[in-house]
Amino acid sequence: MKFLRVDMSAQTVKFEEPGEAYKLYGGRGLIAKILTEEVDPACDPLGPQNKLIICTGLLAGTSAPTSGRLSVGGKSPLTGTIKEANAGGTAGWMMSRLGLRAIIVENAAPGKCFILKVGSGTAQLLPGEAYAGLNNYELVARLQQAFGEKIGVISIGGAGERGYRNSTVQITNTEGYPSRAAARGGLGAVMGSKGLKAIVLEPGAAPVVTYHDREKFNSAVKSYVQGIKAHPVSGEAMPALGTAVLINIVNAMGALPTRNFSSGSFEGAEAISGERLAQLQAERGGKNGHACQPGCPIGCSNIYKDEKGEYLTSGFEYETIALNGANCGIASLDAIARIDRLCDDFGLDTMETGTTIAVCMEAGRIPFGDEKGVMALLQEMSDGTEFGKVLGQGTAATGKYLGVQRIPTVKGQSIAAYDPRALKGTGVTYATSPMGADHTCGNSILEQNVAPTQKEGQVEVSTNLQVGMATFDSLGLCIFSGFCTADPANIGHLVDMLASRFGGAWDVNKLFSIGIDTLAMEKKFNAAAGFSKTDNRLPRFMLTEPLPPSNSVFDIPDEELDKAIPF
Repeated sequence: MKFLRVDMSAQTVKFEEPGEAYKLYGGRGLIAKILTEEVDPACDPLGPQNKLIICTGLLAGTSAPTSGRLSVGGKSPLTGTIKEANAGGTAGWMMSRLGLRAIIVENAAPGKCFILKVGSGTAQLLPGEAYAGLNNYELVARLQQAFGEKIGVISIGGAGERGYRNSTVQITNTEGYPSRAAARGGLGAVMGSKGLKAIVLEPGAAPVVTYHDREKFNSAVKSYVQGIKAHPVSGEAMPALGTAVLINIVNAMGALPTRNFSSGSFEGAEAISGERLAQLQAERGGKNGHACQPGCPIGCSNIYKDEKGEYLTSGFEYETIALNGANCGIASLDAIARIDRLCDDFGLDTMETGTTIAVCMEAGRIPFGDEKGVMALLQEMSDGTEFGKVLGQGTAATGKYLGVQRIPTVKGQSIAAYDPRALKGTGVTYATSPMGADHTCGNSILEQNVAPTQKEGQVEVSTNLQVGMATFDSLGLCIFSGFCTADPANIGHLVDMLASRFGGAWDVNKLFSIGIDTLAMEKKFNAAAGFSKTDNRLPRFMLTEPLPPSNSVFDIPDEELDKAIPF
């Protein structure tokens, strides 16, 4: 697998053989390695010194289940920390077919607009002025007209072009819709700052992958897929109801963010639940059990249709529904789906958007539950009004502008859709992850051994989860495929995959050393950028305000938080 370096200033492209030093780096780990070696941590995230890295994981191009995940990274303009965001879709799979491990975008072409077109052994920067200012759905439609319907596209909408710090990098799904988002951290603004509007990937041929023992690899994959399908979450609940299955579950736990994290229980939860979504899908001809990437045995995604039975959005997930629904006091799946579609089109992180809007509601800008008011605020972002530009900088900036005291962010990034006062292991992850408040870095929602509101043991739970998630993100596997690793036999199948793919001596310790190494590099980068343990804290209101209905507060002492991820 090769690297493709793209110098936006010189407008040159170059393929590179990465060499043995990069053999066991992929996904999140590869991003951490390149950034720590090549980028000044003190740089301006939107300046030419930052790099945008788009890469696949260590198991990309193989038959390993869910191995087509795509990682996007750089120094985040939202948090100022190192950042990796990943997504499904077709781009990771296509990069593997084109023999690419990474696309590294360097320097900048201010005021210009380019399209990067990549084929088998070829790459070229093409003038993109005709596509400047387009949002993702129209952009992708025009690119498909120009280059063929089978292409994969990595793109930004107007938010990324304008440098909004809550902007996304969008990836086309298996139907060609730009609905999969590398959403967190504002990496769309990094792509926009480079002068790169989109990357067009040709389908390519079957990837050439070498194996130490192909037969053993195939056997391990078969056993691991069986483990995924046997698990009640990845094998039953998610294929049937998608990630929205969590709405009723998290609401019952008292951890569903409601009206700007003022409660953990939403009276309208049933109306926005996975069960209600499945009912609407059946009535309208929508689709659940949809695979967002080729080779996924889970199928937790969906194609959501509106009241008329017409396509509205896809990849309509729990985080989007919870933070733009319960957290904003909105109990309509159709209203939330329209928000999701607008965010994907313009290129906004739906999670950051939901928390930002809820802060506006807290400030009295619009009432909680005001669906039309939300659409008007989104339109302000699209129009680039003065307040729209503030909203585009995210929850922390908006809360400060409005004088709000209750701002649910860590390191400048909004908290995800699990209130940490009722799910304290995830709260430790929010506080201590190098990425800011990111549930995908270690979510304790399925933890069986430590009660969710218990104070003791949560630091250890979070640390182990963070190591596991960093490992999965580096392998290029969807974290949902990891639920089955609660059974040690399935961890063994992962070990066998790595051993039979790369050779050498592998065991559980070597497998998870990938995650430990990744976290250590990320912490090193952040320390050089000026971050310290004192930044690893939750918002103060969560330490003092009891959360109904459990009336729990986040009470894990700072000295305990300081013990998390000690490598």
